[in-house]
Amino acid sequence: MMPSQPVRFDVFALIILLGIVQGILLGIFFLTGSRRLDPGNRCLGWMMLAVTSMTTEIFLNYTNYMFRMLEIVDFSEPANFLPGPLFFFFVYTRTHLTLPKRWWLHLIPFGIWTLNAVTWLYQPVRFKYNSYIESHHPELPFIEPSPHYLPEDVTGLRPFVTEMTLVSLLIYVTWSFLIIGQTFRKQGAGFFSSQPPYLARIRNLTIGISLLPVLILIVKPNFHNDLGDYMLACYITVTVYLTTITVMSGSSFFRSAPLPVPEQHQEMPEEPKKKYEKSALSEEIEDTLLNRLTRLLATEQPYLDSDLTLSKLAQRLNTSPHHLSQVLNNRLQQSFFDMLAQYRVQAAQQLLQDPANSHLKIDEIAERVGYNSTSAFHTAFKRLAGQTPAQYRASQATSGS
Repeated sequence: MMPSQPVRFDVFALIILLGIVQGILLGIFFLTGSRRLDPGNRCLGWMMLAVTSMTTEIFLNYTNYMFRMLEIVDFSEPANFLPGPLFFFFVYTRTHLTLPKRWWLHLIPFGIWTLNAVTWLYQPVRFKYNSYIESHHPELPFIEPSPHYLPEDVTGLRPFVTEMTLVSLLIYVTWSFLIIGQTFRKQGAGFFSSQPPYLARIRNLTIGISLLPVLILIVKPNFHNDLGDYMLACYITVTVYLTTITVMSGSSFFRSAPLPVPEQHQEMPEEPKKKYEKSALSEEIEDTLLNRLTRLLATEQPYLDSDLTLSKLAQRLNTSPHHLSQVLNNRLQQSFFDMLAQYRVQAAQQLLQDPANSHLKIDEIAERVGYNSTSAFHTAFKRLAGQTPAQYRASQATSGS
């Protein structure tokens, strides 16, 4: 019979348990329904489940429940190498709308530690008991262990798991801060700006996550082995609830809806909003996608391609045609074809204003700005400029003389 300790349940255990429950709920929330279609949501969902597995083990250790399930001692160690890269993936997808290239390389440490954990989990219970009390109950005596089934640490790195976890968190949190700062600069704003709101929320969440490695640096040197882990678990609970608050603050569910207007005073319904009201595309993702679209149109001028379609433009933005159409409708109150016509007519106006292009015929102008049909060009130009292309050229020549 192996010695054990009575179950302990205090305020710290309660806080950790609340974090476990909320982490599971939040992970399921991000990984189910239409929300799972967004890569950022999937990264955040898996991150919540990873940190929940870590806090679950700490809860079992702290409350002494682990004495009743020694077979799973240190079961969550591989998860130590997931929160850093998964949070970085979340920040990257929110600012770039896609995962980083060769993202799977970031998960190699997790894969290596998973393989290392296989041999550890296969060890005898008596062997795991000694390991458990060494870390959490140094006051208890060791027992005579059973022979090893396999080498318990094929990599020889288990004594350094805390240091490697710390390095992983520091690298990815720093990387996330750099990306957020770069995105703020592209928006012409300072790092602590409140605009755009979605980026400010991501920054605040990153600041909250960044305090975890700081806490590790404070706690670990002051506690023998893993006796201070309950403090880390309590702070992880704080970050889980901070994430929940961030999600709620960016959700339209918690905003007041306008009061219904009497039928006789109602205007035409907002079809775009109604059409996309069940979409999983959040306000912050819409902001990011709109910013990327604006930059793409300004720098690469894809609208000049005569064969440009909604699908092709969405592919260049690493999003779906449905999401791109939603942003155009909700944010610009335009369809894809309206936006295309607007940019093409503006490009045509610039060509028609330039005296160096006076030799170009109208149909050549139409072709240069992406129209295969001169009649379609005339129709769009007259609708948007209030003049035919020829009239516009003549008016510019008169005003310039």
